[in-house]
Amino acid sequence: MTDSRRQARVSDCRDHGPGSGAELFVVEGDSAARAVESVRDARFQAVLPMQGKPLNAVRATRRTVAANPLYAALVDAMGTGWDHDFDLAAARYERVVLLTDPDADGIHCGVLLLGFFHRWMRPWLEDGRVIAVQAPMFEIVPAEGAPIRAFTEEDYRERLAELAHAGTAIESKLRHRGLGSIDPGTLRTCCVAPETRRSFRLRPEDAVAAIEVFSPGLAGRPDAGPGPAGPSRPRGDGPGQLPLFEPPGRGPGGRRG
Repeated sequence: MTDSRRQARVSDCRDHGPGSGAELFVVEGDSAARAVESVRDARFQAVLPMQGKPLNAVRATRRTVAANPLYAALVDAMGTGWDHDFDLAAARYERVVLLTDPDADGIHCGVLLLGFFHRWMRPWLEDGRVIAVQAPMFEIVPAEGAPIRAFTEEDYRERLAELAHAGTAIESKLRHRGLGSIDPGTLRTCCVAPETRRSFRLRPEDAVAAIEVFSPGLAGRPDAGPGPAGPSRPRGDGPGQLPLFEPPGRGPGGRRG
């Protein structure tokens, strides 16, 4: 997979292969990549920035996907090959982490990336090695106590109502517009550090549900990649309700990564 246009560049980690814990973050753009690089553990965490919205690889031909700079860099970095020329045992990373901005564009980018894995590198999904992390959308700083993070607008409104009901004054409220706008401590804790981030392990059926929202009927086509297509209907009413981007609960839940 090569391309004469500008290639997406991986900021790689030092350790690779089985038992290394190595993971590849895919983020939106250079600003997000710099933010994640500043708080990652360079021993086992690599970062790949996408430039703009990813190609819809579910609809695209093999030649078009092979010529795409993002997917070329992704395949080259992961070491397993792609499509029918694939060997999961050759993986340089143990998992891929989809970390997009906390907005509608970020959700769409995540779905497009998931579509690529579903059609062209499905064994990564079947083996549970694709992870989604949802960044906080809002941060509320009460007059007393620790900052409160909300992951959706509904979650944000509920948190504000709880504070108002308790009579707690609010010092500040912040809407994060991208990973680069999140302070390093919050970014490390909520999105990057494996011990504290909220992550969800994605499966082929999650990819089918996501694809069905944006491209109804496409995921189950005979040419939509090897392996079982999974259920033909999405779970939830829209991208904000899909299993891969459901807001983390206030307690344990979901398929943790």
